[in-house]
Amino acid sequence: MIPSKLDELLEDFSFITDRNERIAWLIDAADRFDEVRVPPEVAAPPYDEAHRVPACESDAFVWALPADSKDTLNFRFDVLNPQGLSAMALAVILNDCCSGAPLQQVAAIPQDIVLAIFGREVSMGKGQGLMGLVTMVTHAAHEQLGSQSAEA
Repeated sequence: MIPSKLDELLEDFSFITDRNERIAWLIDAADRFDEVRVPPEVAAPPYDEAHRVPACESDAFVWALPADSKDTLNFRFDVLNPQGLSAMALAVILNDCCSGAPLQQVAAIPQDIVLAIFGREVSMGKGQGLMGLVTMVTHAAHEQLGSQSAEA
């Protein structure tokens, strides 16, 4: 089971059949990117390479931050390429749907949500980078779950 907010978003996207409508929605999401950008008190460029999303053409970075509950994380992002609208949009979506969500649900998110969100016509290079963004988020959830079970 994935986070309920993400499940709802994917259901909404399943009804968007017009490519231009999908693009407009994603551009609107990317316009909110500053809301999810990593704050300077957490990290400042040049960023630690451990936070870099592999294979992302937009030079995206992900941070998983402790949340109020030890069973959740908050996610923050940066995208260094100002043209990286797809990475920015996905960062906003992942923040909205995964920050504060149960770790087991975040860990269960499949990479193919990229195709559900961006459409099957997403290029291989862009798709790989976006899937890398999803992988970084799910990996952080897996790591947090692992550290919790080690503490028990």
